[in-house]
Amino acid sequence: MRLFLQKGFQATTIEEIAEAVEISPSTFFNYFPSKEDVVMQDDLDPLMIELFNSQPPELSPITAMRYAMRTVFTSLSPEEDALARQRMKLIAADSDLRAAMLNRFLGTVREVADIVATRTGLSPNDFAVRNMAGALLGVLMSALVAVEDRPDADLIGLVDDAMAHLEAGLPLGQAPKD
Repeated sequence: MRLFLQKGFQATTIEEIAEAVEISPSTFFNYFPSKEDVVMQDDLDPLMIELFNSQPPELSPITAMRYAMRTVFTSLSPEEDALARQRMKLIAADSDLRAAMLNRFLGTVREVADIVATRTGLSPNDFAVRNMAGALLGVLMSALVAVEDRPDADLIGLVDDAMAHLEAGLPLGQAPKD
């Protein structure tokens, strides 16, 4: 991330990344298929899924995910929060990274649909389950875009507000003020 932030994503080579972490370029490819995958690596998703799955079954998928997101984001250290913000800024600044992020979100919709299906007893291919998964990720993306526009914004508050808005049925003109 340091190299990407200093030189720019496109200007940073695999060789430079490998040298910075004292590995060979071929070893780099044992861990990451591409440079984009370095930026897209997200260690928070498994934590959110674990917390989502640990919620009481009577909670709606939205409420369970809201709790999971709030818990994960409030547990970030200041350094982790800064890194997440830098990562968002880097993705926003590069069209290849934005495309990689959108591609990754398609897979994430499937993952979220799987956990929502397990919670609800429906099929992950059920139209409503996929809509729910897309909505959950969509409100998260809207919060991340807000942070992109205002880097000093309260990320935790924006994510929680976005989830509360979804939980309320996404009423227009009634979104929480940030």
